[in-house]
Amino acid sequence: MVSSIVRTIFAQPTQEAAKQQLAVVVEQLQGKFPKAMDVLERAEEDVLAYMAFPKEHWKQICSTNPLERLNRELRRRFDVVGIFPNRESVIRLGGAILQEQNDEWIVARRYFSRESMAKLTGTDKQQLLAPTSVLHK
Repeated sequence: MVSSIVRTIFAQPTQEAAKQQLAVVVEQLQGKFPKAMDVLERAEEDVLAYMAFPKEHWKQICSTNPLERLNRELRRRFDVVGIFPNRESVIRLGGAILQEQNDEWIVARRYFSRESMAKLTGTDKQQLLAPTSVLHK
C-alpha cells in the first residue's frame, strides 16, 4: 500500500505536479513513517531531478541498464582472467575495458535521439551530427 502511494509521485506529468504530490504523500504518511517521510522530503530535489529534462529522457535517466551492462562486461572479462598477479594488472584491464566501452558508446550507440538532445541543449539538430569533435577536444 505504501509503495503504491509513493509511486503516485512519479506518475505525475510534470516536475511541479510531482512536487505537489510528494508533499501530499509526506503529509499522508508522516504519522506512520516519520523517519522515511523526513528522508523523502529532504531528498525531493534529488529524487525529482530527472523531471527537469525532456520527457523523452525520463525512462533512460531512471534506468540502470547501461550500468548493469557495463558491470556484466567487467565481470565477464575479469572471470576470463581469473587470478591477477597484482593490483596494477586489475587496474590496467579495468581501465582498458572502460576505455573500450566509452569508445563504443561514442561511435556505435545513441542512448538519446538527436532530436531529444537538440531539445535539451537548444541547438540545431545538424550541430549534433558531429559529436566526436566536441568529445575529443
